[in-house]
Amino acid sequence: MTDRTLLVVGATGLLGRAALVHFKNLPGWRVLGMSRRAPDVDGVTHLAADLMDRTSVERHGDALSTVTHVLYTALFEMEDLVGGWRHGEQMQTNLVMFQNLLGPVEAVADGLAHISILQGTKAYGIHVEPMRAPARERWPRHDHENFYWLQEDHLKARQQGNSWTYAIWRPQAVFGHALGSPMNLVGAVATYASICREQGVPCRYPGGVPIITEATDARLVARAIEWAADNEAATNQTFNITNGEALIWPNLWPWICDYFGVEQGDAAPQLLTETMPAMEPLWAEMVRKYDLLPHSLATLIGSSWQFLDRATRPNGTTVPPSLVSTIKLRQAGFAGCLDNEESLRYWFSEMRDARVLPRW
Repeated sequence: MTDRTLLVVGATGLLGRAALVHFKNLPGWRVLGMSRRAPDVDGVTHLAADLMDRTSVERHGDALSTVTHVLYTALFEMEDLVGGWRHGEQMQTNLVMFQNLLGPVEAVADGLAHISILQGTKAYGIHVEPMRAPARERWPRHDHENFYWLQEDHLKARQQGNSWTYAIWRPQAVFGHALGSPMNLVGAVATYASICREQGVPCRYPGGVPIITEATDARLVARAIEWAADNEAATNQTFNITNGEALIWPNLWPWICDYFGVEQGDAAPQLLTETMPAMEPLWAEMVRKYDLLPHSLATLIGSSWQFLDRATRPNGTTVPPSLVSTIKLRQAGFAGCLDNEESLRYWFSEMRDARVLPRW
């Protein structure tokens, strides 16, 4: 019997899509996905809404009245991805979107029990200055403006006098599959490697001095959301969550090249933001040649070239490791972990199955 209803907001993103897939087959759960366009996941109910338009959320009142759990993954990013992280418009837009969702849900969902929202390592000021490692949830807020704090403060203020609880999740770079995500490293790496293979040229590592960081598989976050749904150990808590091992892109590059069957070659630092847009004609030919879904490179990758440039730092100097502690989450009872190579293998395969990457 279905006794819990999860509303996934931002259903077409990396984390939202993975949550739909995970929860739709769980006994006792009904899944609603809210986004502007329908997700490519069967077996869930889609609620079309634009979070900047509160009335488009309110018109789903009947469906929202059944909601017991909310996973809020919706995100607005500016065209200048990295610059937007400190821009007031980006922060206020993300706050308004969250307010336009939470108000209508609270108004009708009498059985609301739990809300999960997403933050990330920008909570530790990594986009402002080198981050101390390992970053811990118990630290005071890093002193900078961030939509994370705006959403968190609104969430805590709305909770006063209510019985529902919350959890705040801080993944590192998310591995997953979603069309046009602004921060999809998997999609950017896979598409770059595929283009190199099609050209018959080495897939040279595009970065410079490596940074020691971490990744978080979107499926792992979905499992953690399930664990936290009715777990007292997760009540009103903030958790870092990662796959559980260091991510060093140049160390993974030989494996990536082997997966795509392309020669590795020597590293050649380059800004993919500058070199990849010129590949649109080649990508269009690949779409026809390999019967891929008819997405342009820009539609498929979005701002993720910018994100990959930041992750590989072709013009960067040595910086401290970007590592977070996951001790708190493990001590609370969730011990999930994933091998980074296996995580990438899964999502590369997922993209091939979805006909957004060629099969050779």
